[in-house]
Amino acid sequence: MPRLYDSCKRILVTGGAGFLGSHLVDRLLKQGHEVLCVDNLFTGTKRNIEHLHGHARFEFMRHDVTFPLFVEVDEIYNLACPASPIHYQHDPVQTTKTSVHGAINMLGLAKRLKCRILQASTSEVYGDPAVHPQTEDYWGHVNPIGPRSCYDEGKRCAETLFFDYHHQLGLEIKVARIFNTYGPRMHPADGRVVSNFIVQALKNAPITLYGDGEQTRSFCYVDDLIDGLIRLMDSPAAFTGPVNLGNPGEFTMRELADLVLAETGSASPIVTLPLPQDDPRQRQPDISLAKARLGWAPRIALREGLKPTADYFRTLLAGNVAAEGGRSRKRRAKIDSFRLIAESTGRANLALSHGESELKRQK
Repeated sequence: MPRLYDSCKRILVTGGAGFLGSHLVDRLLKQGHEVLCVDNLFTGTKRNIEHLHGHARFEFMRHDVTFPLFVEVDEIYNLACPASPIHYQHDPVQTTKTSVHGAINMLGLAKRLKCRILQASTSEVYGDPAVHPQTEDYWGHVNPIGPRSCYDEGKRCAETLFFDYHHQLGLEIKVARIFNTYGPRMHPADGRVVSNFIVQALKNAPITLYGDGEQTRSFCYVDDLIDGLIRLMDSPAAFTGPVNLGNPGEFTMRELADLVLAETGSASPIVTLPLPQDDPRQRQPDISLAKARLGWAPRIALREGLKPTADYFRTLLAGNVAAEGGRSRKRRAKIDSFRLIAESTGRANLALSHGESELKRQK
């Protein structure tokens, strides 16, 4: 039950070491709250929260939400679930379990604590939409047995559970349908279009467009999205959602590629590949409800948000190159040491062969 003697809340963020979760944790700490960050680190990373090490009001717990969690908190943000196709298709059964069992466990915790809980749902509940732009009353157009179904249907089932707990048990719930979001701390290998294009451009590698590049998406900068989540959590109890959170500015994939090339100054060529199965042709949120009930709308334009995002990946890639260079030097030094041993003992072929084998093993 919420404490009545302290304005500082104890807030649980599942998936708190991930892209969105780590930004949410930062914002909640800045507001003066205590934050328990729970993550199994499947797609999240300690790098996203290492700057919080030693913070008096921050605690990290490595835990998988498909198992029950027993803690004492005042609010719950449930963000735990891999969100990119590469990651959620890696283990489809586990992805569905994370959405469904994770929702059941977090709802059970909220029920016991009598606390408010927010579900980070997704625009993927609309599937490949036949309505454009998408409003919250649209039921969607989803393939229940396709390669994306583990995520799409898992999130749809989680929404069902949230509203059943609300209607049957009176639990205070909030459901946010999150559209494409980008910014610093995205995983460089998550397969999402913004991170894909930027990483490819910075490496001067070919930028891969799927299909004809005319399919559209809307891109919300992470700071705007976090503002929307917190406004939703703090909204009156009667407003449950679901509510769309995203930037209604619509861009084709080819337009995005051109913006990334301009921002990075890259000479990467653009190549086309076949469109993946069930990939939506268009995605754009109608945010009228968020504007009316939350007073929320995104402020950061795509061109403006791409700069700090590209800077983040530029720094990340430079660090990886430096680290790989250090490892290569160490491996080469080991080879040299084997060569010296060989020269001193006369067993050149044996020692050199052993050293090269060691080099291959460590690679």
